[in-house]
Amino acid sequence: MNRSITWKLFLLTTALCMLILAAIFAGQTIFFKQFYVTQKVNDIQASLQEYEQKYREAEGGAEAVRRLEQEFYQKHGTWVTTLDALGNLKYTGDFYLEVKLEKSKGEAEAFSNQTITVPLYGLANAEELIPSNSFLRPGSRVVVQGIKQGSAVVPYRLGVEFNVAWENDQIAKKEHEIVPTFEDPSKWHEEFPSVWLNGWITKAQLPGSGSGRLIYTNRWFIDRIKAFQADLLLDPAQEKPRAMTVMNAEDNDIPYKLFIDPITDQDGAPAYLFAMASLQPVDEAVGMIRSYYVYIIAAALLLIVLLSFYYSRQIARPLLRMNRTTKKMASLDFSETLPVTSRDELGALSHNINEMSEALHSHIRQLRQDIEKEKRLERTRKEFIAGVSHELKTPLSVIQSCISILKDGIAEQKREHYFAAVENEVRKMDLLIVEMLELAKFESGTYRMETDAFSIREAIQSVCGQLALNMEEKRLQLHTRLDDAAVTANRNRIGQVLTNFMTNAIRHTPENGSIRIAAVMEEGLVKVSVENQGAPIPPELLDRIWDRFYRGEPSRQRSAGGTGLGLAICKNILELHGAPYGVENTECGVMFYFYLPLQA
Repeated sequence: MNRSITWKLFLLTTALCMLILAAIFAGQTIFFKQFYVTQKVNDIQASLQEYEQKYREAEGGAEAVRRLEQEFYQKHGTWVTTLDALGNLKYTGDFYLEVKLEKSKGEAEAFSNQTITVPLYGLANAEELIPSNSFLRPGSRVVVQGIKQGSAVVPYRLGVEFNVAWENDQIAKKEHEIVPTFEDPSKWHEEFPSVWLNGWITKAQLPGSGSGRLIYTNRWFIDRIKAFQADLLLDPAQEKPRAMTVMNAEDNDIPYKLFIDPITDQDGAPAYLFAMASLQPVDEAVGMIRSYYVYIIAAALLLIVLLSFYYSRQIARPLLRMNRTTKKMASLDFSETLPVTSRDELGALSHNINEMSEALHSHIRQLRQDIEKEKRLERTRKEFIAGVSHELKTPLSVIQSCISILKDGIAEQKREHYFAAVENEVRKMDLLIVEMLELAKFESGTYRMETDAFSIREAIQSVCGQLALNMEEKRLQLHTRLDDAAVTANRNRIGQVLTNFMTNAIRHTPENGSIRIAAVMEEGLVKVSVENQGAPIPPELLDRIWDRFYRGEPSRQRSAGGTGLGLAICKNILELHGAPYGVENTECGVMFYFYLPLQA
């Protein structure tokens, strides 16, 4: 059994820990990425709400917005900017061209002789340009292709000196769109409502080293902005965002989340917050977790085995101890108790087993005592019956002999003598039966001793007065020492005890002898003693004289008088009072004594 329960606990604990470890591993490798992405999206959405509030309250124009964008990126690792209703990047005053247009015809006639601003963030890489770049110096002739939106035009291509390579097709970025070459402009014009504008550069504003906006450095972010603008301008059927929209994007196997939030600009015009967050850190974290878990699992397995073994032994140890103890209890061996070292269920169980063991031990001990008592009672009954039979046999024999003599008419002159003998034996039998009934009443366990207060001196004097004639017949001297004390007891029964003690003293005191009776107060009690001169009782018989019909020496034979039940009756009376009693030999003879409590 020891191996069984320990092994089961070990296997169960190990399996449970392995299951928890597997669940944690699965959760972190499978669900962690989704949890991370969801949490990041929620955090960014909440942060964009705060950014919108700060953007509306910003003072300082483009410089204030630039600081907000940088702070947002540093705090959240997310690129953010603001677009107007046409998808143009706002606050581009640090990176643009001013172009003076020539007189044109057709669709471009409305823009003749105007000066337009061409933002360069979507047409050139700010990090590769310098202010002295000859490609964008004032006076250079350019051709601009754009999308006409009402009275405005959105440039998306720029060529210089009519040598246009069209390497920067920033609006049409989607794969399903075909961007034509400059040599075939008619096909391009048929598919897209574009206009061609010719002119020359009047001003070129390029960002200095380190002074431009942070978003210019992220070309892929700029491309996403232009792709969003293309959707706005080239796909009129597509519904414009009315609430914050989150989209997925990917570049070079790196996933991104795009956030588009329609807002109201500082001047009340519609605008968009456009943000982009990279999900590459979570992919790296998941990959690192998977690699790290190889070592974690190895260490965790070793720790699980050790802890499971220790845990199993710790849990099984008290159970095994309980099993060993209960086995001993089943064999009626209650010598072992369980230590209670905790206040949990095991501690309570150990405590209950100890209490059960103690109760069983007590009951079994009581049962054994009851069995032994029953054996003693049975032995006493047999002795009692034998004693009664013996005590009745002699007077019955005497009565039968006397009746036979009287019936046969033998010794007529002694007729009165035989009648007197029969009468005497009948009186003894009557006394024996009365005392037997009285003794049986005391030993029944149902008799209640009623007590009251009385003077012990008066009770002793009354008994002595009743037996004065018996003492005069043997010329006995009575010496008394009686304190005037009130005791609590049953006066009649205590008088019966005194009468029995005095009768025995008179019976066993030789003629001209003396009897001493005393009642002396001792520490809240009164000691009553009756001492007579005469032969002492052998020490080994002192405890047996209280038994029924016991006569331990020739001087205590039936011929000396008495039924042999007097001291047994006295014993029961004193025990019902709860009074200590005894007998002892003295220098002159034998002394019987008992104690009674003083009146409260």
